[in-house]
Order: sequence, then structure tokens, then C-alpha cells
Amino acid sequence: MARTRPPTMDDVAAVAGVSRALVSLVMNDSPKVSEERRRRVQAAADELGYRPNRAARSLAQQRSKSIGVVLNDLHNPFFAEVIDGIDQVARSEGLHVMITSPKRDPRQELELVENFIELRMDAVIVLGARGRPDRLAAAGREVPLVVVGDAVPGVDIVINNDRRGGEIAVEHFVELGHRRVAHIDGGAGGGAFDRRDGFWDAAVAAGLDVRLIPGEYTERAGREAVDHLIASGSLPTALFCANDVVAIGVLDRLDDHGLSVPDDLSVLGYDNTNLSQLRRFSLSTIDQPRHRMGRLAMEQALIRIGGGDADPVTHLVEPELVPRRTTGAPPTTA
Repeated sequence: MARTRPPTMDDVAAVAGVSRALVSLVMNDSPKVSEERRRRVQAAADELGYRPNRAARSLAQQRSKSIGVVLNDLHNPFFAEVIDGIDQVARSEGLHVMITSPKRDPRQELELVENFIELRMDAVIVLGARGRPDRLAAAGREVPLVVVGDAVPGVDIVINNDRRGGEIAVEHFVELGHRRVAHIDGGAGGGAFDRRDGFWDAAVAAGLDVRLIPGEYTERAGREAVDHLIASGSLPTALFCANDVVAIGVLDRLDDHGLSVPDDLSVLGYDNTNLSQLRRFSLSTIDQPRHRMGRLAMEQALIRIGGGDADPVTHLVEPELVPRRTTGAPPTTA
């Protein structure tokens, strides 16, 4: 059986008894159409099953009314909460959010950004950028582009004061009486260098015995770090993790080894994701205002879409300590 063609604006106009131009005005939400005519056109469209061709409309208007989001790590709940903030602002402006992920591959990240440009996204937001900064800056000259969670020269950024976050971790441990501390870093992840450097410099300044353990923003990194520390024969009394996902891996592996938190080892995460707030974990952590960061990114993209801001803008947000049950005083035998 031959497949029937989809209905067109001309078909809607014929059924509604109006001009094609009027149908176009209705489909583009023009305020120039009376409510009675709008209802008549919409009823005809519903009867025929007509759907507007958004791609054609985008070409005609030079606007897609869509925002492309490149999400580097699907497994990190931090980014999901940032997207909530992005989506909240986008929806209020009648914009659609399209999400894709390069799965932490820097080359694929840049390809996906370029794909969004080809699809005529009104703006692109990159969460946890890993691609070459010069390539991202070049893309930012073609489309409004905002990076969240990493400092990329030449583009608008929304970033947490991660160095200060590392310092807050040390201050918390010192206040609790810890002298032997360690940090599992986040590898090449956004903000990881500043968190590590802030922690290291503050720990050295406080005269602490401090160790750094290479890692990444994954649960596996947390589990492997615990195995490494136990194999070394010398545990710290407090462990600062690069993010909450790493900390969850740490808690899981410590339980495998029969170690108690915080009695044997205090564990501090970073991000304050919804995961950390679950009673099962009650993870002490450093808060990044995730929803606010998403809203700031979308608001900055809207400014760019509207032609505002000549030079790249940096929105810096401040971290805060959220103490829960995984940090406490060091063991009396330490």
C-alpha cells in the first residue's frame, strides 16, 4: 500500500478556509491572529495530524529555538542537576534543550559541538569541557557558547571557585583534629587541578602530612584508591575525594575491607549531589550550587543570543562545606 504524504500548510489552510499565510502566522505563534481564527486553524491541523516543519522554520528564521548541551559524563549526577537549571530557564523562554554526550572523549566533544552548530542551535553549552580550548574558542565565534565547570579562555564560563573548595576541605579536617590527610584527584576533569592545588597548598601551609592519589571522576577511581592506600600499609585519617562519585566508590570499597566511616577514616566528597544526601551515604561534601550554575549558563547564552556582551564573561560561584556523617574526629590510635 502506497504511503500517503504528510499534510502540509496548504492542506490546513484548505480545511480551515483561510490563507496559507494565516496558517503560517498561527504556527509561529504570531500575536496578530484573532483567537477565533487561531482555534479554527489549530482544529484543522489537529484533524489532519499536521506537524510544523521545525527544520524549515529554522532555515527561514535563522533560529532553531533549540539549545545544544554537550554533557561529558552521563554517570555524574552533578551534570544532571546543572541541566535542570538550564532547562528551567530555557523552557521559560520557549526554547528546547537537546542533549548529547561524548563520554569524556575530547575529540568527540568537539565533533558534537560542530554538529550542533551545523544544526543551527541558537547556543551551545558544554558541561565539563575536555576539548582543546582553542577549538572551543573558535566554535564560540560561530555560535553563542558557554562552558560550565572548567576555565576555557575565549568563551563565557560558569565555574565554581574550586581552589577555595580544596582549601575548605583542609580547614574542615584541621578543625576536626586530623594531621594525616590524602586527596584522590579528578585527573583531567573540569576543576580537578584547582581542587587539588587548593587542597595541597592549604595542607602544606597547615603542616599536615599530605598525600595525593591520581584518579578521575569515577567510582572505580575511588575503589582503586582505597586498595592502593591499604596496600601501602599506612592509611590517612581523612580522605578528600575529587567529587561525590569518587567518594561513593571509596565508601563502597572501605566497607569491603571492613573499615568504618568515620571511625577509621573520614571521607569528604565534592559537589553535594542528590546522591550524597541519601541517608544510606549521608556524605560530607563541598557544595557547588548546581541549579544556579545551570541557570547562569542559560541566562548568559540568552544574552549572547540577543547580541549582548562583547568580551567573554566569567561567572564565579563560591563553594560551601556541607558536613554530614562521613567526617569526624580522627581515631584515638592515630
